[in-house]
Amino acid sequence: MLIYADNNATTAVAPEAVEAMRPFLSDCYFNPSSMYDSAADVARRLAGFRADVAHFLRAASPAEVLFTSCATESNNTVLFGTSAANPARRHIVTTAVEHPAILEPCRELERRGYAVTYVPVLPTGELDRAAFVRALRPGETLLVSVMHANNETGVIFPVADLARIVKATDPAILFHTDATQSAGKLPLDLSGELSQVDLLSFSGHKMHAPKGVGALYVRKGTPLRPFLLGGHQESGRRAGTENLPYAAALAAACQLATKHLAEMPRVAAMRDDLQTRLQAAIPFLEVNGATQPRTPNTLSLACHFIEGESILYELNERGICASTGSACSSGSLEPSHVLKAMAIPFTAMHGSLRLSFSAYTTQAEIDALANAIPAVVTSLRRLSPYWNEATGTPRAVPAAPAP
Repeated sequence: MLIYADNNATTAVAPEAVEAMRPFLSDCYFNPSSMYDSAADVARRLAGFRADVAHFLRAASPAEVLFTSCATESNNTVLFGTSAANPARRHIVTTAVEHPAILEPCRELERRGYAVTYVPVLPTGELDRAAFVRALRPGETLLVSVMHANNETGVIFPVADLARIVKATDPAILFHTDATQSAGKLPLDLSGELSQVDLLSFSGHKMHAPKGVGALYVRKGTPLRPFLLGGHQESGRRAGTENLPYAAALAAACQLATKHLAEMPRVAAMRDDLQTRLQAAIPFLEVNGATQPRTPNTLSLACHFIEGESILYELNERGICASTGSACSSGSLEPSHVLKAMAIPFTAMHGSLRLSFSAYTTQAEIDALANAIPAVVTSLRRLSPYWNEATGTPRAVPAAPAP
């Protein structure tokens, strides 16, 4: 039996999303920009899908929703589109634990002469609010981008409060949140709690739609230049013929997510049960972000004295899919930038393990993980040069010789 515990990397495509796609892969193949009746019908359906996504976000108008290929495109559009539309402001504020889809565009903007402030987090994973307030520069700051929930630890950032602080400091500063890991797990209300958020991005494949579709919310009146040029689609804000099958799937996933939100307390209870059982069974185990509000599906662990890649290999041999952190950084042997920012102890930083669940996760799968992970950790520690098998305690690391 395959046990899938890597839903923060991607999710299974829901049957409802597959069914929503089918008509647009056969009879409804028309380009929504064409002038004949069959194409006009497809255009009307596309407008309906946009309205479904807007309803999911509690946006004021479907016109505020752009279909994109993924959250990475949405995030790039935010950074490069707002900077092009506001050339007089050349300062950006973000956090040290953002996804690379934010951090890499920020580094590119730095190469172009922009100033970027990376706000640190505390060892708990929470944002350093004092540093956040100090980072804001009235009259200079263009954009603040803070993720809604961290993809590795699940720690939730108080985006609504941060956006209010930004607008009270300078109403002209734009506020963006990457909601890729919170969409479908936490309520999103852009007309209520998140009414000070100007831009919001998320990706379909994190919430049971296919890979290759995402959305970008742009509040009416927000200055944003197109990132992709070459056509009039998406009201002139994102060129390229719309991907009707995937827009249909995303709309279906957004409708399904409303039902899945009701399942999140059950998912959180299973996560907490697993956390308690692993803490009891594994000594020298860190639970990253445990004292902070977290997304209900995410459990981030750091095992002292062993390597996360070895844990994944052994779990894979047992039919268990998990990860050490962001799938977008899985090719790197460097410790997670998130765990570095949290100052996780060096002996644990390399032993990271992220388990992430969905509304489809079962208690039987949780039980299997609770049995398999301690056995894997025990086995690997026997091979560790820093673990004393006889006593089950770490060996003292020799001090460096005096210079």
